[in-house]
Amino acid sequence: MTKRILLSIPVVVGFLISVNFIQKAPVKLNEIQVIGSHNSYKIAIEKGILDYLEKMNPAISQSLQYEHIPLSDQLDLGLRNLELDVSHDPKGGRYANPKGLEIMKSQGITPMPYDEENKLLEPGLKLFHAQDIDFRSHHLLFKDALGELLTWSNANPDHTPIFILINAKDSPIPGMLAPLPFTASALDSIDMEIRSVLPLEKLITPELVMGESKSLETAILAKGWPDHDKVKGRFLFVLDENEVKTNRYLANHPDLKDAVLFVNVPEGNSNAGFMVINDPIGSFEKIQDLVAKGYMIRTRADSDTKQARTNDYSQFEKAKASGAQVISTDYYYPSQLFESTYQVSFDDGKFERIK
Repeated sequence: MTKRILLSIPVVVGFLISVNFIQKAPVKLNEIQVIGSHNSYKIAIEKGILDYLEKMNPAISQSLQYEHIPLSDQLDLGLRNLELDVSHDPKGGRYANPKGLEIMKSQGITPMPYDEENKLLEPGLKLFHAQDIDFRSHHLLFKDALGELLTWSNANPDHTPIFILINAKDSPIPGMLAPLPFTASALDSIDMEIRSVLPLEKLITPELVMGESKSLETAILAKGWPDHDKVKGRFLFVLDENEVKTNRYLANHPDLKDAVLFVNVPEGNSNAGFMVINDPIGSFEKIQDLVAKGYMIRTRADSDTKQARTNDYSQFEKAKASGAQVISTDYYYPSQLFESTYQVSFDDGKFERIK
């Protein structure tokens, strides 16, 4: 009996070593799954403007009825994905007098104080959702939002990387102030403002992921993304834009050289690595396939307040099951603007997990 036990010891030890090795295998950046927020800077539209929009277009009015707590509070809660919309304003002052303020005054409503520090007169990228109607923001300047993120990150240096989607807003809205277009140089100003606030050691750049590989796509398919532990405390920025604006950005950063931003391009493009696929129901198999190959995907749990109004979790469940690494929501807390219990988190109430 003693002999049989002794003979089994190497087997047991080998088993324990194997288990220990499996547990300590490094987790890659694309092997985590995080929940974050959509239009993360947004403060709720005032009732006078919502009433005005309701008369013009009820569907649009309802779709804009959401809000967010300050960026640092979101990060303290555990969110690890943000979305920031920027508007081009190189001279300053273009968006200093939104039409919505006059709309409320014409109704006999006194608007809440707005831009008391005259931030909008400064040159540089502005941060809000839609000129003239959805202009309330926790930070009116993009660089101020970046400064808050840096302060938070420095106070929490071991945080999971934070994925930040950037929309370069220049679509006209009928009856509203025409935005300035995002030319190649305007798009490059996004990089410049990010670099002016965040040091390189706080960034996950395309070149960091590429290493010696000839392209980003080659790198992620051959060697994969960096180990999660090696890029803690950093930010990864993605330009979530159409092909025209993406190509303008790439004109200044061919093959993503010296680029801060990843770009949303399809599989087979040498610059592919991080993709935005917002419908996890209709694109469920596509997302699963891309994730299995090594791409990172951002998708959405909800949109336009629809799921929150009906307490519908079907899209969120598909988003989780798809394997998409980044899932955005407007409802990490239930809405305070209409009756709903809809609230998004993982089963343990947290907002990040290893897949």
